Amino acid sequence: MTPQALFLDFDGLICDTEDAARRSWSLLYASYGLAFPHAVWRRMQGRSDGEQVALADLGRRLGRPVDPGTRARRLRKKTELCRAAPLRPGVARLLEQAQLRGVPALVVSSSPRDWVEPHLVRLGVRRFFADLVTGDLVERHKPAPDLYLRALRQTGLPAEEVCAFEDSPTGVRAARAAGVACVAVPSAAGDAAALTEAVQVLPSLADFSFDRFPLPGSPLPDPMKGRPPR
Repeated sequence: MTPQALFLDFDGLICDTEDAARRSWSLLYASYGLAFPHAVWRRMQGRSDGEQVALADLGRRLGRPVDPGTRARRLRKKTELCRAAPLRPGVARLLEQAQLRGVPALVVSSSPRDWVEPHLVRLGVRRFFADLVTGDLVERHKPAPDLYLRALRQTGLPAEEVCAFEDSPTGVRAARAAGVACVAVPSAAGDAAALTEAVQVLPSLADFSFDRFPLPGSPLPDPMKGRPPR
């Protein structure tokens, strides 16, 4: 069965802004002589309130709240790194194939439109997306299903005819809660072992096959198994 629409997350999936964010936090922690804990990053991944999680952890370690100037410095560094982040492997190929097949693609992201759209324009892929369903349109972000439910309403399609793509456990849970089959592609800062709720885990979007569309509850063989670590 061929999916009738594709729902793609943005941060970490289309563009690896997640790795840029992780690096900006690592640099901030290092400026205080601290290592950025992997456990904190895992709690943050894919969440719109991830910054608050890290700020609270850093404040506890420092014994005082993080001042606004430090927060602003970290955000500037993240923005700088994100502006240099390229399109992730396989994204252009997937979008071109979808367009040739007449399958619409939508961005479904907890980030606001004014963050997502300029990056899509910068990366040269905005024209491939029929719509952007972003965090400024709903009250609850991922892992709540609200963004996916809104995207389903906008396409008028049942959940079982759509395939979602995510890079984080938070995003996978959101798609699953909306009844949408989700294929996971971990970012450079992600962990494939944490994506067990996805119906399929791929090393790259280039490995997705329209002819092997995974239905909810029917996991496919994991093509990452047996591959050498990257």
